[in-house]
Amino acid sequence: MSAILAGTALQLESLLRLGSFLAVFAGLALWEWLAPRRDRAFARRARWPHNVGLLLGDVVVLRVVAPGAAIAVALAGEARGWGLLNAAGLPGWIAVPLAVALLDLAIYFQHVTFHAVPALWRLHRVHHSDLDVDVTTGTRFHPIEILISTAIKCAAVAAIGAPAVAVLIFEVLLNATAMFNHANVRMPAGLDRLLRWLVVTPDMHRVHHSVVYNESSSNFGFNLPWWDRLFGTYRAQPAAGHRRMTLGVDAFRTPADLRLDRLLLQPFRDTPGGYAINRRPEGHEPGHA
Repeated sequence: MSAILAGTALQLESLLRLGSFLAVFAGLALWEWLAPRRDRAFARRARWPHNVGLLLGDVVVLRVVAPGAAIAVALAGEARGWGLLNAAGLPGWIAVPLAVALLDLAIYFQHVTFHAVPALWRLHRVHHSDLDVDVTTGTRFHPIEILISTAIKCAAVAAIGAPAVAVLIFEVLLNATAMFNHANVRMPAGLDRLLRWLVVTPDMHRVHHSVVYNESSSNFGFNLPWWDRLFGTYRAQPAAGHRRMTLGVDAFRTPADLRLDRLLLQPFRDTPGGYAINRRPEGHEPGHA
């Protein structure tokens, strides 16, 4: 019976994630078309097939290596009493939102770590080297980074003792907000100021994709905006303004660098410069490699 329930939960997770992904992606793509925040440096046809191709590769890798891993760990944790929240015996109405918030905090620290550790930055810069930032950038991650992120997420689920329903909610929210906060969409300034107390907005996260080193070392949150304010990594606006700021990383600025084959091989390419968080590379203020 438990195996049947676990299988049903994993199927439900897949359907919910796919349905929410398609709905959010389509809605944001339409919003970008109707009210873009920035002019595009490249046409969609030069970027979207490669970004979406990378996403499809990630999906295949996860389905082969670790299908439904986080939900499976949560179900095992509930059955065996793993983790902080299971040990505390909190009621569901407290445990579920608390687990969602703690998982988001774990992702914040994971993101900071991927910027701070050179080997991990080589993987993560595949995401940062996009020369436009839009809804597809929120899905543009190297498959090896996705596998490492999944392992970290599973460890966090076990340590927190997150209920399976909280993990499902978190996965759906994270996918949706990652696309939202990368979207090239325009909204009223007053609405942005209000929303960024509750969720990471596109204008807030776009600062993190600046080629300027001190700006890309800020605004690490994907979903909840509170962690950047709490840990001192919040930056309200880019110095050049959103329409004139330069996006990407220094070492990958040609149209060829946008291709899928280059994205898959990029972590294995040596590049000039370096990247270590909170340390300005000598003589390299405009950006980083």
